[in-house]
Amino acid sequence: MTKSIVISVPHHLTLAEARRRIAAEIDFLRSAYVEKFAHSEVTWTGDSADIRVVALAQEAKAHIDVTADNVRIEVVLPWLLARLAGPLEQRLAATTRERLALQDRRS
Repeated sequence: MTKSIVISVPHHLTLAEARRRIAAEIDFLRSAYVEKFAHSEVTWTGDSADIRVVALAQEAKAHIDVTADNVRIEVVLPWLLARLAGPLEQRLAATTRERLALQDRRS
């Protein structure tokens, strides 16, 4: 059985700046962590991204919508990773809030 996480984080940035910051964070996380032990794909369509990560024969998917006033993230974890949903949700929400609130230092 899968487990879903849904996070919505408000922001006061322009749509373009919010999307840029989210895209930069995804790129950073992929290169710093994900690509070291897993395969990942990110497909942007306008201001929405579909993400797929496969590791140890387990697939996690995410969909991100960046709008004028918030970022909505939905992650679907496979049953093997469902126990990590709580800590992952907390960390994902905190990281997203930080990226949208602070000046971008990784651009």
